[in-house]
Amino acid sequence: MSAPSLTAPSKSVTGILWMLFMTLCFVMVNVLVKYVGNGLPVLESAFLRFLLGLVFLIPALGAVRKVRFTPRIWKLTFGRALFHALAMSCWFYAMTRIPMGEVTALNFMNPIYITLGAVLLFGERIALPRILALVVAFLGGLVILRPGFREIDPGHLSMMLSAMAFAGSYLIAGRLVKELPAAVVVFLMSVTVPLVIAPFAFLHWETPSLHELLLLFFTAAFATLGHYAMTRAFACAPQSVVQPVVFVQLIWSVSFGYLLFGEAVDPYVILGGAMIIAAISFITWREARKKAT
Repeated sequence: MSAPSLTAPSKSVTGILWMLFMTLCFVMVNVLVKYVGNGLPVLESAFLRFLLGLVFLIPALGAVRKVRFTPRIWKLTFGRALFHALAMSCWFYAMTRIPMGEVTALNFMNPIYITLGAVLLFGERIALPRILALVVAFLGGLVILRPGFREIDPGHLSMMLSAMAFAGSYLIAGRLVKELPAAVVVFLMSVTVPLVIAPFAFLHWETPSLHELLLLFFTAAFATLGHYAMTRAFACAPQSVVQPVVFVQLIWSVSFGYLLFGEAVDPYVILGGAMIIAAISFITWREARKKAT
């Protein structure tokens, strides 16, 4: 006898639990990168994070062998690698400069930049409610940064650039998944990004300690687990259901930042992050509603 299928409410709960697990995985990535800190040059840390994570891609080799790689695919792949390499390098730098909560909250802007990129680069149409949601998200970013009321650290600017570069990477990924299996797209990114970073990493190479290698290996492991959990969450429930759960990641970040690194709890970061997530959740809900009609 086959196992009974999950009801819609049960699938939604399962999706939310997978999303909660994802938030914890991604915050653990931040914690481990924070522990590496300034012990290694930023570009070397980013390079080793991807290099050590290649072991997790072995299961995708079968799918990769079946793909016929065209010049267009290679062009998109290396274009994405450039964006992703920039994003990762800026993110690693930001983690050494500003609190974890601010890194997480500013990274929430990523879907907003993706929306703007789709409009500016691909000519997608945008309605007034979506524009208003983008305005709310932008105001949320200003609440976090508070320009004019405090000094803007280079880490803040680096994190904003990181979120923009991640948006470019994901926009290209959206084109690639129309031609390749998702596992192959992830494999190509994970192989090409260290190739892009390597020449710059070796310019200021420092021999990493075993402790630093272990931290970066577990960084790669948690990142892989987080992406897997996110995929499972989206398979179980609509994005409009699970997207708001991402806000929990900010709670994890602020809590771990306070407990492990003595970082102050900034209510403006939580408020700004809540505004950004509310805007993203509204956009996600609206898109899901449009598809259903």
